[in-house]
Amino acid sequence: MTGASTDPVERITYGDDPSQFADLHLPEGEPRGVVVVIHGGFWLAQYDYTLGTPLARSLAADGWAALNLEYRRVGNGGGAPTTFDDVAAGIDLLAGPELDLDTTTVVTLGHSAGGHLAAWAASRGRFPQWQGGVDVTHVISQAGVLDLVAADADGLGGGAVAGFLGHTPGPADAPLDPMQQVPLDQPLWCVHGTDDGNVPISQSERYVAAATAAGASAELVTIEGGDHFTLIDADSEAWARTLGILDTIG
Repeated sequence: MTGASTDPVERITYGDDPSQFADLHLPEGEPRGVVVVIHGGFWLAQYDYTLGTPLARSLAADGWAALNLEYRRVGNGGGAPTTFDDVAAGIDLLAGPELDLDTTTVVTLGHSAGGHLAAWAASRGRFPQWQGGVDVTHVISQAGVLDLVAADADGLGGGAVAGFLGHTPGPADAPLDPMQQVPLDQPLWCVHGTDDGNVPISQSERYVAAATAAGASAELVTIEGGDHFTLIDADSEAWARTLGILDTIG
């Protein structure tokens, strides 16, 4: 292992591609549970796992085992279905006996496009090609792209959704679209800033409305005046609110 003694970090690979790895940040003592950190950036290769590193460090300091997951993105071999394959395989790293982690509580925490992948990971067991050995128990979406059809219609990320899927999203993409997988079996929190100019808060509002109407446990956590990147500032009040959600879980 490498890293400071208060946050030992182990890099684990799950494939031969340079982007198929995750950094496991461990707390002192027994973890409260596991949080899988999934970074955003509209699924594009120019954004990487370093966006999640400060969050993973904060989580470890707060007593969680944090798996900061990297995956192939558009521009370096990613897109559908490759990115989904990677996220599923990365989460299943947690079942490795060499890690000796208790997977009773596994939270996926994702920002922006990572929020999409975090919510998707909770539904992956519905599809044989992505069924694995580790079940997601809770989801926290930070300004997540949770409705691919609406996101494409709104032109988010300059057409990022169609670029990621390889086509305009529709009913055939239901296995990949959190909105079309409502209701989830796991509780989900949508943390979103009111002044987000990258992913509008309507993405979270619509998702929570649909999920609760369908009987799911879903909650909108509004960050007044928050923009898109406030949520991943480990020194921000928005992040403190997110840690507070985690306090209710483990």
